[in-house]
Amino acid sequence: MDRPATANPVTAREIILEIVRNMREGLEPLHYSTLAPAVYHVYLHPGDMERLRGIAPRIVDEARRALDAELESLNRASLAERLKLARRAEPQIALPDGGWQITILENTDDDAAPGDIVIYSELAMPAKAEFGAGSMTKRIATRRMGGAQTAAPAVYEKAPAVVEGAGQPACATIEYEDNGGRKTYRMTKDEIVAGRGGRDYWTDLKFDTLPDVSREHFRLRRDPASGKFFLKDLSRLGTTINGEKAPSSVEYVDGEKRDSNLEAAVPAQARIGLADVLFLEFRSLSNG
Repeated sequence: MDRPATANPVTAREIILEIVRNMREGLEPLHYSTLAPAVYHVYLHPGDMERLRGIAPRIVDEARRALDAELESLNRASLAERLKLARRAEPQIALPDGGWQITILENTDDDAAPGDIVIYSELAMPAKAEFGAGSMTKRIATRRMGGAQTAAPAVYEKAPAVVEGAGQPACATIEYEDNGGRKTYRMTKDEIVAGRGGRDYWTDLKFDTLPDVSREHFRLRRDPASGKFFLKDLSRLGTTINGEKAPSSVEYVDGEKRDSNLEAAVPAQARIGLADVLFLEFRSLSNG
């Protein structure tokens, strides 16, 4: 993606305006009412985040006020409608139950630049159902990258289970549920790379989830001699194995990313957590 030669740091006002724009992009008309996104995850470049961290609560407060004002403006009937000379084209927009939920987070993507604003929002907080139960929601992604705005609304709904690597000999299975639904990955080689992937990031196991999960989050290796598994954490926000934090294998020296080649043993059955936003159920099929 082509980017400007220089990028300006983002301002607090620009963040608020982007949140309001995201709300407008994500409106979902029903028959008697219109739903607005309730949950907003705002991701900023680390430099912008550090600069604005002290006023983040104020940004969130004013963003809520701006959303209230925009909702009131959108709901305001025209004179003809007030005089009952015309009918409303769309039903009234309902204030989300529980109000607006806004969090401002650091964008851990390596290609993030100062001035970038990435917002993921949802119509409602999804129910914490049991694994595999499925859910229906609508997530709206809006981006301001180097001053250019894009919007990519998408509907994620309950889908049949997807099995990757079906029919091939496997040494382990990994079950999880991301924005694309419930999935089972069959590990058919001795080492895989897992993460969100991207143009410059190859992954064997690719997740459709929040940017908290790194593009290359971890590597999982099977030792052919013993049949045991080992995980190397390459992420910024961490990986857990059965609730215990795996040691980070990444260090930054003079701004350069280096791999220290640290691994953690993975039991034959384990729950692997990625940045506390996505959880995988790992099961070894190895005889070791």
